[in-house]
Amino acid sequence: MHSLCPPVVDASFLAEHPHAVVTDVRWYLDGRDGHAAFEEGHLPGAIWIDLEHDLAAVDLPATAGRHPFPSATAFAHAMAAHGIGDDSIVVAYDDTSGLTAGRLVVMLRMLGRNAAVLDGGLAAWSGPLQTGPGATPQPAAFTPMEWPAELLASADDAAQQAAAGHPVLDARAADRFTGEQALIDPRPGHIPGARNAPWSAVLGSDRKLRSIPELTAHFASLGINADTPERSAVTYCGSGVSACMNLLALEHAGLPAARLYVASWSGWSADPQRRAETGQGHAAHG
Repeated sequence: MHSLCPPVVDASFLAEHPHAVVTDVRWYLDGRDGHAAFEEGHLPGAIWIDLEHDLAAVDLPATAGRHPFPSATAFAHAMAAHGIGDDSIVVAYDDTSGLTAGRLVVMLRMLGRNAAVLDGGLAAWSGPLQTGPGATPQPAAFTPMEWPAELLASADDAAQQAAAGHPVLDARAADRFTGEQALIDPRPGHIPGARNAPWSAVLGSDRKLRSIPELTAHFASLGINADTPERSAVTYCGSGVSACMNLLALEHAGLPAARLYVASWSGWSADPQRRAETGQGHAAHG
């Protein structure tokens, strides 16, 4: 990633960069309406990004997962329509401390664009909120770029990395990792050999990103440290969304980059040829 701004910023960054494109990426697994939440109150000048339509493809096989990456062209068109151009600085937030905003930021940073998550999200904003549909963005020029293959992992990659003993991090909550709770996935469990690394574990009690020493210790407990070969680790979740916070936390802590398995458990568990493992496996201790 060659972005110039850090992966996580606080509200002062917005004051220092008044022309940044502020994006609201609220989306809820339980079916609540993210756009309705946006209209009830959002950061001044923010643009709502629809995770389902702007940040994911549709009509792909189930093994591609619930939220596969869109094509380079489709993503470029979506960004341009929302006023995000090649040279834009994008700050994304949600009301879940980066759970969904991280997806947009990772996608943009993969392409070398300037993008960051607002640390703490909506709750960290102390100024007034705007209501209603928000401003109409001015279309921008966003050059289509193919997703960098070296930053992404396939199901085979994830299986091979786990079999080789490299860290494969499952960002879902522990009960989904162990298989106690299947929610909307075809089967319960996790990728054999994966390690449970809930995305929320990178946050402190204030729901902001933990300090670099804390993150370093957390990821060390999962087998990732300064000596880990670059991109030998893989991170996934249910559908390639919450796992993005692990990627951003790794980058923030200056640790070797991991690859994102976008199809994640929704894609893996849709393939009857892929074995599911249940139980504790490797747990995070950070």
